[in-house]
Amino acid sequence: MYLSRAVSPRNVPVFSTGSFALDVALGVGGLPKGRLVEIYGPEASGKTALALHMLSMLLIRSLAKAIGVNTENLLLSQPDCGKQALSLVDTLIQSGSVDVIVVDSVAALVPKGELDGEMGDAHMAIQARLMSQALRKFSHSLLLSQTLLIFINQVRERFGGPTEVTSGGNALKFYAPMRLDIKRIGLIKKGEEFFRMTKCLCLNACAHNGKSSLREDSEEQARSAI
Repeated sequence: MYLSRAVSPRNVPVFSTGSFALDVALGVGGLPKGRLVEIYGPEASGKTALALHMLSMLLIRSLAKAIGVNTENLLLSQPDCGKQALSLVDTLIQSGSVDVIVVDSVAALVPKGELDGEMGDAHMAIQARLMSQALRKFSHSLLLSQTLLIFINQVRERFGGPTEVTSGGNALKFYAPMRLDIKRIGLIKKGEEFFRMTKCLCLNACAHNGKSSLREDSEEQARSAI
């Protein structure tokens, strides 16, 4: 294939997030099919709410309930360990029977060796290796099935380095062409009720091989109530 005939990454099919402002800020109109997307941020910032809202917008096309997620078309699984969870994800991707998979969360993907061990045992980078092996396998299968895979991740503080880092090692940063940083910025009032106001920052992941991300221009921010 000649380079000039290659499809631009900006033309990839997408799923809408359900927020027009966020879709515009992402630069491609939503979250890309056949790709990995990481949604990360501190606790109670709206990460899971954003994922559920996107699922409800996707299911509304098949006459889903007017509000919320259509649970009849939603598969829910609670695996015993991280390996079991990622194996299930791999099976769903290769089946081609689902449009979107949400893993909530990376921090909860505990390796079986850690579960079987004693409290206080050292388990150096087991989760990072597990994630790296799984994502290498997922990347090709996702393109074939056009499934969107979303990983919800938490941030934590680390001494002697960046103020905030995400769980699961660096593999997710490498393989995800789109990463959403969710932050809580305050409350908005409607009548007598308060709603959480969040800010979503679209970050372009720079891969080590110099591949371009889905968005070519500068970063943008989108604010919406979740």
